[in-house]
Amino acid sequence: MLKALNRIWLITSRELSTFARRPIFIIIMFVAPLGFLTFFTTMMGAGLPTKLPAALVDEDDTHVTRQLTRILGSMEETNFVLQTTSFTQARQAMQRGEIYAIFRIPKGTTEAALTQRQPVISFYTNDIYYIPASLLMKDMRKMGEMVGLAITRETMRARGFRDDQIMGTLQPIVIESHPLGNPHLNYSVVLSNLLVPGLLMIVIMLTTSYSIGMEWKRGSQKKLYEMSGNNVWVAVLGKLLPQTVLYTIIFWLIDLVFYSYLQFPCACGIPRMMLWGFVAVLASQGFGLLMFEVFPSQMRMAMSACSLFGVLQLSLAGFSFPVSAMDEPFQWLSNVFPLHHYFLIYVNQALNGYPISYIWTSVVALIAIFLLPQLFYYRLTDAFLHKEYIP
Repeated sequence: MLKALNRIWLITSRELSTFARRPIFIIIMFVAPLGFLTFFTTMMGAGLPTKLPAALVDEDDTHVTRQLTRILGSMEETNFVLQTTSFTQARQAMQRGEIYAIFRIPKGTTEAALTQRQPVISFYTNDIYYIPASLLMKDMRKMGEMVGLAITRETMRARGFRDDQIMGTLQPIVIESHPLGNPHLNYSVVLSNLLVPGLLMIVIMLTTSYSIGMEWKRGSQKKLYEMSGNNVWVAVLGKLLPQTVLYTIIFWLIDLVFYSYLQFPCACGIPRMMLWGFVAVLASQGFGLLMFEVFPSQMRMAMSACSLFGVLQLSLAGFSFPVSAMDEPFQWLSNVFPLHHYFLIYVNQALNGYPISYIWTSVVALIAIFLLPQLFYYRLTDAFLHKEYIP
């Protein structure tokens, strides 16, 4: 046991000296993850896009529509940068990319409503820009309802109804909204918490395959095998231990920024999320090592596989499209990727505060991904003894 620990320490010291000689490791392991963290937290610092440019075409131009315009202009997500009576002018502004939506009140809307005819209000969104268009669509649906309610209110006032009677008719049931887990509807709470760890996991997979593959590229794999006492797991543990420590520290730093500095919801407490971050680091390293075992001595192929599956896991994790709504083959495939299980742990622990019994399958899955390379250790042993670098 002491000999094995001594060999691990020698290999670890050798790996640290490699880091000192090759600045690319520092850039990949420090600069890139911190760059991801800075980019996403600053880009979505407001939590939700606000004051999205839109156009209001008020062809009716009555006191009712003008009052409504003032109310609509005060909405947080909508900014009417263009108010006009010409739909052609608004359409041209949308074609130039200056606005994302048009809200149109046609001529005669107030008169038609007051005489109990059914006016038509239309709105247009540019869905080439999906997120702003979706947000403006939500606001404009609300605007359309408000137009109808405002005109009905004026009609009832003209007939002598009191305001309390009017509100009892217009809104007989008051609806209360209680968003759970993310009460401020902050996009960054969900996106940053998955994109930053997801990109970090891709980096971990790539550096795992790269650092091991470099032994074959430099022709030093047999020397490493001898240093390990002809024990493949001593060699792998000694090489990956410094990366495990560094990436775990970076993961913990990300957790501190998210849950302490930015005050993102964390119902389970920061220490527990740090524990899951450590498990996610191990699972990502296990995945990267598995790819190298699939393509022994072929560093480029192993890194390409890590890149392919690493990007694919962002789509199959479940935070952009629910896994339960995917086709069954993709549901099975999603279970192969560490990010999917980390996402389930994050939602159930940090957002919902459920007990660990709700996420034990995901924890077991991450540990299984970490241990999976042991089933194919013979391929790595054969590569150490008999295979040369294949470019």
